[in-house]
Amino acid sequence: MPKPTMPKYRTTNWSEYNAALKRRGSLEVWFDPGMDWLAAPDWSSRSADAVFGQARSGLVLTLKIVFGLPLRQVTGLVASLLKLAKLDWPVPDYTTLCRRQKTLAVS
Repeated sequence: MPKPTMPKYRTTNWSEYNAALKRRGSLEVWFDPGMDWLAAPDWSSRSADAVFGQARSGLVLTLKIVFGLPLRQVTGLVASLLKLAKLDWPVPDYTTLCRRQKTLAVS
């Protein structure tokens, strides 16, 4: 039994098609200045978990899943995004993220 032939489409509006292809490759990451990037100080613990908030771990681990990056590379990605946004926020170490990803649910 022969395969059915697929219909062939012709692009008639090239400028709109070109703009759609450009939008498909765009990446926008918005950082809210009021974001809970740093946790409230917990003086009973000296770990990095007491320094960084849940929002930070969630963002970094979400980017890890979306782009399929190892933890060391995703920390570099987040550092460069923060630099582009001109935000002087600390970036967590990959070992902290490794511990956090076991307990933090990211979907």
